[in-house]
Amino acid sequence: MTEIPRQPGKIIDLRSDTVTKPTAEMREAMKNAAVGDDILRDDPTVIELEELSAGMFGKEAALLTISGTMSNEIAVMAFTRPGDEIVVFADSHLYNLEAGGISALSGAQPRPLKSDTGVYDTDELSRAIMPPGVQRARTRLICLENSFHLDRGLAVERSRYADTVEIARRHGLRIFMDGARIFNAALATGTKVDELTGFCDAVDVCLCKGLAAPLGSMLMGSRGFIDEARRIRQRIGGGMRQAGVIAAPGILALTRMVERLSEDHENAETLRQGLESMGLRTDRGGILTNIVNLDVSPAGWRAPLFAERLAGHGVRVKVCTEQTLRMVLHNDIGARDVSFVVDRVGKILLGRG
Repeated sequence: MTEIPRQPGKIIDLRSDTVTKPTAEMREAMKNAAVGDDILRDDPTVIELEELSAGMFGKEAALLTISGTMSNEIAVMAFTRPGDEIVVFADSHLYNLEAGGISALSGAQPRPLKSDTGVYDTDELSRAIMPPGVQRARTRLICLENSFHLDRGLAVERSRYADTVEIARRHGLRIFMDGARIFNAALATGTKVDELTGFCDAVDVCLCKGLAAPLGSMLMGSRGFIDEARRIRQRIGGGMRQAGVIAAPGILALTRMVERLSEDHENAETLRQGLESMGLRTDRGGILTNIVNLDVSPAGWRAPLFAERLAGHGVRVKVCTEQTLRMVLHNDIGARDVSFVVDRVGKILLGRG
């Protein structure tokens, strides 16, 4: 097989889709954005983005925040009071990667439940909801994540949430979905985002992952919820002035970049097949999106060393465990890059890389 040459100075960064660079059109939109003081609700570009987002998700209103973490934490703060309890996935971003924000910002107590699928076990969820009692925290919120698990990217179909929704409604609980990659999940399940998230009291989406905006997240919900979320955003220092320069690329992210995500899914599947053809194992445990979870242990490798060897070829990946690596496909990675990665993995396995 002919060796695929490395382009001088090129880095193939598969650590995350957060590393994407804004498109030329986004940069131009930022330069020309109409702006105003968003705290005073004078920024027309922010208002346009918020109305666009609310419409796409079938919600009454939306709020622009700096990051998915901020959107997540604002949602928890809006739905709870100090001493309340929320149910979260044990492997969720909200529970693991937000610097203890649930307890530090909301004063809420998380109750983490394990799941391999992105759906709560019905019996476990029912048992996790605290009965009334003076000695118990009050369960207020059930948190979901779609796509599920940042190292796996599993899309969850709408129908699989039926039991969770029934339990939440029976107990008078709110449902919040961390939809950082919800457009990936919608694409993979053949569902529109408003249908996939229609049962949620609130949902957010990141603009700066596969959608390639430089920063930003949108939080959607009822008008009353967003009014409270806007007040909380101000309290924690998230209010912005001339934020149209952030909103302008966000509008393009939602109107130009959503359908393009299918290319990332196709490239991810090509990468999986290439890696599997060499005896490596990839995660096939659900509906897959743009994330490849690679187990190098069948070839006798440890993930940290394998990642180090890949870095020597200009390929950056994330180490998940001693056995597994994460590779995330995004707008800056094309089919040629995928072929190069497969080629270099083969060389490493043969002891020539």
